[in-house]
Amino acid sequence: MAPAALADRQNAEDQEPLEFTASNLIYFSSVSENTKRFVEKLEMDAARIPVYATEPQLISTAPYVLLIPTYGGERGKRSIMPQIMKFLRHEVNRANLRGVIGAGNTNFGEYYCIAAKRIAEKCNVPVLYTFEIMGTSEDVLNVKEGLETFWTPASQNRQQR
Repeated sequence: MAPAALADRQNAEDQEPLEFTASNLIYFSSVSENTKRFVEKLEMDAARIPVYATEPQLISTAPYVLLIPTYGGERGKRSIMPQIMKFLRHEVNRANLRGVIGAGNTNFGEYYCIAAKRIAEKCNVPVLYTFEIMGTSEDVLNVKEGLETFWTPASQNRQQR
């Protein structure tokens, strides 16, 4: 991208409407809403990364765990949706990220939940859990209990060491 076009894009992003959240769980779900249905089963406060460019950009104001699906693509290419990449381009969103939970399809083989793995590696945070597609009731229970434990003060103290 030409430098002038890049500057125009950055200026446009700087001027876009923002929505702030203190939720400890932030997720992305496409229009299929598979991930959204999983998050609703958790019965926890959660914020959704916008699907459409016309929606306000989400900004995290507190530490959070990111829950995202992996999308198909040849050898994991394009496995991370552009909306997630845009969300993580905001420095504060990267700084507040504490862990990633991935949804995926085991048919992807070695690329199962690759989006969560790549983001965790890039942002130096752990992959906390992975589940297939919409998850099972056991996955819901594991994630819910895991997040409750993860956010306890004792757990946070161990992570900061």
